[in-house]
Amino acid sequence: MRKASRLFEIIQILRLATRPVTAASMAATLEVTVRSVYRDIAALQAMRVPIEGGRGIGYILRPGFDLPPLMFSIEEMEAIVLALALLERTGDGELKQAAKRVNQKIAGAVPQPLRQALDTKALHAWGSAIQPPTAVDLALVRRAIRDERKLLLDYRDELGRATERTVRPIALIYYSRTANIVAWCELRQAIRNFRSDRVENCEAVDASFKGEGDTLRQLWIEGWETAAAQSA
Repeated sequence: MRKASRLFEIIQILRLATRPVTAASMAATLEVTVRSVYRDIAALQAMRVPIEGGRGIGYILRPGFDLPPLMFSIEEMEAIVLALALLERTGDGELKQAAKRVNQKIAGAVPQPLRQALDTKALHAWGSAIQPPTAVDLALVRRAIRDERKLLLDYRDELGRATERTVRPIALIYYSRTANIVAWCELRQAIRNFRSDRVENCEAVDASFKGEGDTLRQLWIEGWETAAAQSA
């Protein structure tokens, strides 16, 4: 177990303890040596974490101390770093800006050993980013999904045929080359996938489908399951 993870786990052990916890007990839980626990306790005390006690009598965390609102293990931090990096490839400009703000908020909220995981730049999501669609704002689509608001699409299919569709958007799928809008199409009276790079215009309609989103998503999921069963 790496040092940053051990420091996090030691704080967690002491937070939950109702009596002093010995270094030997923590060492057994963390599967490290007692000497490592002594060093980690000293490091935490140097960072002004209010741990009291000593060898032979055990350690306690002074009442009133709590973790910051955001506290992650090193592995959880690495998962977040990589997930935020993957957002760079979506072509969704608003989400990319949100990812940068999340990075800044996490860096300001976590202790220094975990903050280093954000700064090392050791994890990367490789590959070219999707070009943002020119005729549809994916942020508008996401808001329509959240608010259960209908959209009006000018759409051109793979054969070049143009149609106007009023749709009830229920999901966005980010593929390696484009983003697909999953929606109930009122023209076709069925769930359809609309490639964002084939949308020629997209506008919010002053009409909602409140309370239908979860039902339509379940219908969509059942369609996967049916297709999987038929191909088995």
